[in-house]
Amino acid sequence: MMANAQKMIEERKKALLEKGLLKPLGAAPTTPAAAAAAAAAAAASVAKSISKSPSGGATIAAPPVKAALTDEKSRKIAMLQAQIKNKLSSGLLGLDGSGAPQDKPTPLILDSEGRTVDSSGKEVQLTHVVPTLKANIRAKKREEFKAQLQEKPQEDSGEAKFYDPRISMRPQVRNRKSLRFHEPGKFQQMADRMRMKAQLEKLQGEISQIAKKTGITSATKLAQIAPKVEHGKEKIPNVEWWDSVVLKDNTYGPPDQPPQLKVEAITFLIEHPIQMKAPTVQNKPVYMPVFLTKKERKKLRRQNRREAWKEEQEKIRLGLEPAPEPKLRISNLMRALGTEAVQDPTKMEAHVKAQMAKRLKAHQDANAARKLTAAQRRDKRRRKLAEDVTYGVHVAVFRVKDLSNMTKKFKVETNCNQLTMTGAVIMYKNCNIVVVEGGPKQISTYKRLMLTRIKWEEDMVKDTDGGETPNSCSLVWEVRNLHTWIFMGGK
Repeated sequence: MMANAQKMIEERKKALLEKGLLKPLGAAPTTPAAAAAAAAAAAASVAKSISKSPSGGATIAAPPVKAALTDEKSRKIAMLQAQIKNKLSSGLLGLDGSGAPQDKPTPLILDSEGRTVDSSGKEVQLTHVVPTLKANIRAKKREEFKAQLQEKPQEDSGEAKFYDPRISMRPQVRNRKSLRFHEPGKFQQMADRMRMKAQLEKLQGEISQIAKKTGITSATKLAQIAPKVEHGKEKIPNVEWWDSVVLKDNTYGPPDQPPQLKVEAITFLIEHPIQMKAPTVQNKPVYMPVFLTKKERKKLRRQNRREAWKEEQEKIRLGLEPAPEPKLRISNLMRALGTEAVQDPTKMEAHVKAQMAKRLKAHQDANAARKLTAAQRRDKRRRKLAEDVTYGVHVAVFRVKDLSNMTKKFKVETNCNQLTMTGAVIMYKNCNIVVVEGGPKQISTYKRLMLTRIKWEEDMVKDTDGGETPNSCSLVWEVRNLHTWIFMGGK
């Protein structure tokens, strides 16, 4: 039905064009109102023609919805025609003012002298394109861009009251900064100058505080009066420089008369001379050694080992030392070797066992190299016993009921000699005294010998009543930190 309606609209348009009631496309109404009116007239005529039956029967009125759609389409068609005409009249599609297309360029006219002239015979200057470099083109574009930036933009009337001409606009282009390197040692010199300046200010502050406390400036005067001593020249002055402040005429006067003094220069204040540094090198201060706890010593040892390991790894990384071979064991065989262990496990196991045996042998050899010989062990023991006495001489006195047993008497004397101790044995009926002296460790070892190791109760001793009682030994007296030896040899 819509196709039939469109066909009838086209036929009606052709009929109106032939009769002159509808203007052609070039003479379309210039205003939307006129176009809408023309479209409405065309739509009305079409509606009348549609309302009549083609067989001449009764007329059927068009539905109002279809009529509204037809009017809307007609109005849109008229608006499009008006827009097309405006574009054509403005020359946007390549037409000149008369509506003719400009397909051909303007012909070149030359006069008798070969100059370019227009249709009126006036000479025309053609633009000549001169070849140039890309650098010149970029420079020209850069200058044009700078000129555009320098031009002040037109300000709106609403923002004019907020504009301050005193504030310069920041350029949009970032200037390229060149590299500037500092001379070596520049900042070290600056730091040295700052430190010297700080020390000088500190010294000046101390001097000013001292002057404020004392209320005098005689120290400065004395420093100015003190002559500069030149090395190699010893000239005896007439007046000592510290006396020149209080003496008149800078002289002591005759020996039989008292010197003339400046009484006003003498005050009740005591002036202390400036302390000078000793010409010799001062002894280094002696600090008390720090005794670390067992936990601190373990931590320090762990840190030292960590530093040594880092240094070794750094040497390996720099190529100064070869990398050590992996420490293989049976437990990490598969993890360390990987595919090699899978391909030939028997060979890899033998290789690991050989490496383990090699490590064990190196460990045993190191222990054997550190092991002391019998003579070295005796010397070490003797040296430690001798060093034990440096902490102080200890003395112990033991009382034994009976010392007639030769075996026990031999043990008492031999252990005393082996421990490099000195002492004496006093033998009496029912009262034998053993006196020994030595270091703290020597006394401790000898006490364990006399009181624990020797079984004195094995021997039976007769008492005053004639009965038998077991023999015994007891510690009678012990003293520590004696500065002198009592006995010079064991007896």
